[in-house]
Amino acid sequence: MEGILPLLKPKGMTSHDCVFKLRKILKMKKIGHTGTLDPDVTGVLPICLGRATKVAEYITDAGKAYEGEVTIGFSTATEDSSGEIVEEKQVTSTFSRDQILDVLASLTGEITQTPPMYSAVKVNGKRLYEYARQGITVERPSRKVMIYSIELLDERDIFSGSLIRFRFRVSCSKGTYIRTLAVMIGEKLGYPAHMSELVRIQSADFTLEDCLKFEEIEKRLQDGNLLEKIKPLESAISHLPKYTINDTVAEKVKNGAVLKIPGYLTNEDGPIAVETENGVVLAIYAQHPEKPGLMKPVKVLRNET
Repeated sequence: MEGILPLLKPKGMTSHDCVFKLRKILKMKKIGHTGTLDPDVTGVLPICLGRATKVAEYITDAGKAYEGEVTIGFSTATEDSSGEIVEEKQVTSTFSRDQILDVLASLTGEITQTPPMYSAVKVNGKRLYEYARQGITVERPSRKVMIYSIELLDERDIFSGSLIRFRFRVSCSKGTYIRTLAVMIGEKLGYPAHMSELVRIQSADFTLEDCLKFEEIEKRLQDGNLLEKIKPLESAISHLPKYTINDTVAEKVKNGAVLKIPGYLTNEDGPIAVETENGVVLAIYAQHPEKPGLMKPVKVLRNET
């Protein structure tokens, strides 16, 4: 069994919990997830099976999309609904739809975020959440992330009340913390805030419609029709630029040969998927660090003769 199994991650489980459970269900060890989803977050978690674990990082590096809810009026230690309240301020302002839209527009494009203390980012070899659990606050490195779009999923013209909640849809780059984005929305409105709900609706090319729940996976496994829901390894890297080769070059690729970069890919500084004329990806290549005009394999995915 190999390929990508898009899982509908339930609330209350870590990404690692999901992998552990699937290893038991599928009775196989070579399984990996494609980027951490917090326990409170549900939605799309592509799971790599067998040889597809080699391409997990390319799904992780691809864009993501979420639907979430921000609550204005109090903030929490974890920046989501599971943490203890650290600041509370009754909302006395009334906001127009245009004011909310202006705030969302101001957070579109490249923004700078500071990862939350309750996150898996490493500082001095230790994950931030480990410091947080000990009550230690450390300096965190800020990072630039890209917010491609934010859409307000609320039809109201006026937003008022001692607490204000509204839903939004965001498309973003890897490394974006939607929890922190919710806090930033609150800051721009002048109030503490947190992310009260979040669903990942897309990861790379995988959407909610592709996903199976654990119960569905078990039933399909029992009925013998699970394989039809497992996506080919190629679906994980469909967003990468492609270089199509003939059978003669294919044999060289399987053996890790250095290749000349075709003219249309000379400006690519990221990974390139090298595929056969039948669309089977044999390897991931990148520009050679020492030999201009050439590219070398980063990962050989298939080397059978």
